[in-house]
Amino acid sequence: MRFGALWSILSAAGLMAACASSPTSNFYTLAGPTGASAQPATSSVPFYFELAPVDMPQQVAKNQLVVQTSPAQVKVLEDERWASLPADEVRRALSADLTQRLGSIDVYGTAAPPSAKVYRVKVSVQRFESWPGSQAVIDAVWSVHTAGADAVMTCRTVAPERVEKGYDALVAGHRKAVDEIAAAISAGVRSLGSMPASSKTKSVPCPASGTMTNVTNAQAQ
Repeated sequence: MRFGALWSILSAAGLMAACASSPTSNFYTLAGPTGASAQPATSSVPFYFELAPVDMPQQVAKNQLVVQTSPAQVKVLEDERWASLPADEVRRALSADLTQRLGSIDVYGTAAPPSAKVYRVKVSVQRFESWPGSQAVIDAVWSVHTAGADAVMTCRTVAPERVEKGYDALVAGHRKAVDEIAAAISAGVRSLGSMPASSKTKSVPCPASGTMTNVTNAQAQ
């Protein structure tokens, strides 16, 4: 019985030591300060927008950070994790950015006033690359169109951001990339909104930008 009691104590001590030495997971989010400082109005906004759920490449659609170790190889970091799935993180950050930049309200999943103008925004991320100590890259195709109208603007924005060493810096780089994409989409919304109501154009060119290119209307979502 003495041996059994001693064995139980040693086993419990070993288990506690193992738990104490287990690495602690770190959680990251793209929520936080943005490049836009103007606070949006909460009433009497000139228009609304609907930001649909963001499409994300399957290889990075997981809670763990997936980092590039070479152009053809990635590493999944079990102890470095997103607070929510990357698609949700990007959408939440984009929505906050657009709300501030446009002085508007994201009404996706809710009802807008019947007579209000609503811009529908769809974003499909083609690349979401994390190169520790080098760069964070988001390559996204996005489209904007006014609800009830035929005109569609479909563009591509490639946002590479240089980063220092460390995963905090890597996440901050992705946050800056999201802000760059939000700036491009905001310019697109304003450009679409400046078109005459009588215009019959269905494919609208993207605003001029060094990181933005036009995409054929056939690729619009």
